[in-house]
Amino acid sequence: MGDTAPVRGHLPDENGDFVGRRTETARLEAELAGHRLVTVTGVGGVGKSRLALHTARRIAARFPDGVWWADLTPLQGDRLLVATVADAVDLSDHTPGMPVAALGRWLAARRLLLVLDSCDHLAEPCARLVTELLAAAPDLTVLATGRRPLGADEERVMALEPLPPTGRDALDLLRRRDARGVAPRVPGRWRTGPAAEICARLEGIPLALELAAAQIRIQGMDAVRAQLGSRFDLLVHDERVWPRRHQTLRAAIGWSHELCDPLERLLWARLTVFRGPFDASSAAFVCAGGPLTPETVPEVLEALVLKSVVGKEGGRGSGRYRLLDTVREYGAEWLERLGETEAVADRHAAHCLRLARQADAGWLGPDQLPWYTVIAELHTDLRTALQRLLRTDPDGALALVGAVGFFWTCRGRLGEARDHLEQALLLSDARGSDRARALWALGLALTLQGEFTAAQEVSERCAREARHAEYDAGAASDAGGFVGPGERTLDAAYLAGLLALLTGRPMAALVVVGHVLDAVPGGPADSAARLRCLLVRVSGLTGLGRIEEARHEALALRQVCTDLGEHWTRASLDYQLALMGLLEGQPATAADHARAMLEGKRRLGDGFGVALGLDVLAAALAASGDGELAADVSGTGEAYWRSTGHAQRGMPELRALREKYAHRARETIGAPTYEEIFLRALSGHPQEGLDRALRGSPRR
Repeated sequence: MGDTAPVRGHLPDENGDFVGRRTETARLEAELAGHRLVTVTGVGGVGKSRLALHTARRIAARFPDGVWWADLTPLQGDRLLVATVADAVDLSDHTPGMPVAALGRWLAARRLLLVLDSCDHLAEPCARLVTELLAAAPDLTVLATGRRPLGADEERVMALEPLPPTGRDALDLLRRRDARGVAPRVPGRWRTGPAAEICARLEGIPLALELAAAQIRIQGMDAVRAQLGSRFDLLVHDERVWPRRHQTLRAAIGWSHELCDPLERLLWARLTVFRGPFDASSAAFVCAGGPLTPETVPEVLEALVLKSVVGKEGGRGSGRYRLLDTVREYGAEWLERLGETEAVADRHAAHCLRLARQADAGWLGPDQLPWYTVIAELHTDLRTALQRLLRTDPDGALALVGAVGFFWTCRGRLGEARDHLEQALLLSDARGSDRARALWALGLALTLQGEFTAAQEVSERCAREARHAEYDAGAASDAGGFVGPGERTLDAAYLAGLLALLTGRPMAALVVVGHVLDAVPGGPADSAARLRCLLVRVSGLTGLGRIEEARHEALALRQVCTDLGEHWTRASLDYQLALMGLLEGQPATAADHARAMLEGKRRLGDGFGVALGLDVLAAALAASGDGELAADVSGTGEAYWRSTGHAQRGMPELRALREKYAHRARETIGAPTYEEIFLRALSGHPQEGLDRALRGSPRR
């Protein structure tokens, strides 16, 4: 298989050419063919992750259900290990039960390769998790990387050595990382000269060679050879507890550190607070201070990129950066020596809280989709910030998780959102708006998990807290009067209305949101919470069979969303309009709205919403007589439902329609043909099935 062949699943980009390692690649391919758990071990900077990534791409064709990459570097403990792995394999788990069991069920019927990168700090928890997953999923293969084995049963360990220091691969790596070319290309001479001497002194360790190549670009070959000669003759690390190769790597990183100017060293140290990718503006906000100003941070950051201390995420044209784990460890030691670890962590947490509040405030309008992207890209650092705030500022943690909770639930991170929300609500004594917001987000997570009893209790707490925030606490206007019900009261009404809809009580939903909408002045475009309550009203009217009223309000509200550039509510309104089309015998109209809904939910990364949309589209197609495409869409919908950990769900009015039109599709094309198409779509790749549904053509 060619290295550039498309890969089903998710793998990070390979930054730069993969150099050498032909023997090691072939060996790893063979190990993965014969063993279900293979761990690549070796010292930091030896190239474990790159070998795993390169090999995974090469053998992707062996795994019909894809190759999936889970980066465990950002995790500071095992509490979010299962959530991270579930997210990596595209499982948006909505179930309230044991997450390991849900993950095992998701993997059980799949033949895929799961790569767990950087397991060294979580070896024992990873061993336990992998053991359970391999037992639950007979066709699962796991490739792990770390500085030591996991210690799991039947683990096959492959120790990765540095490149042979006097071999062609080490020199080739040095040459390719230095765009000017560092070694003679004359046959027979590549084993000698200053480049070969550098490779030997750095013992063929790839990360050390890349740091040296960066300095060669800046200083030239002879200067680098001289510096390494004087430094590595004595190896600065005399602690014999370190293996020699670890000493060599740390000496190489230390040498690179010494060659940085003071501002570069300071930024290097402060950047270690970021656990995931970051951009220049985030670096400026978090890392500026003292001699390092917000204006100088971007320039200093690019200098660190030039020296290979900081890498560009997704290639040199990207606007996002990342520190390698080994380089981060070194910089974090310097940050501790500077006495700035706590202060920088606090600035990082404040930065994440600031962005979360901005995202929440920008939800209603044309920036909604960009903010969804920002929150998704920030996920690792939001986790880090939450852990910091839970220890140092529980009230800040409550505000942060309340602001991002809705984003997380929309993207299927229900278990993680619930966990963080429950922690923050327990640890924080704060009353008022932030607490009401967090209770609202927790209630949504519980509702989408199907925990209706618990959600009802939280809904009532949310309503009481909203009243406290907007009435009892005496929230006063400048004129001295009470402000009265507002956003938090509307939030509480939306939660109560949604619960009523999902438990078959459309009249109750209509009453609760109607009462609050009458009490809170304003138009639909004035408030995100008001817009959501109006959506509940449309759903309630549909559930009561008041279709003409529902359609009139839905179309007007949809136009408001279009004018605002808002996507989430608009997609949900298209779902309601599709239901109305089905209920009134207009399958073509229903299919058009279902596809519009699917486009919106796909953009938002809402797997639960996609599953709902596929169900209503399948019913519309069956109603119009297209049994083959209905079977294909229905099978894809079932695949999306399984990715949420749930059987089919949705508004009660859809269930009867779904069963009625599935029966009609079977009659149209015959039960055997229907089952064949359905199962083929179910076992295929869900995103490809969604593409077919949107195109309107089944797989042949």
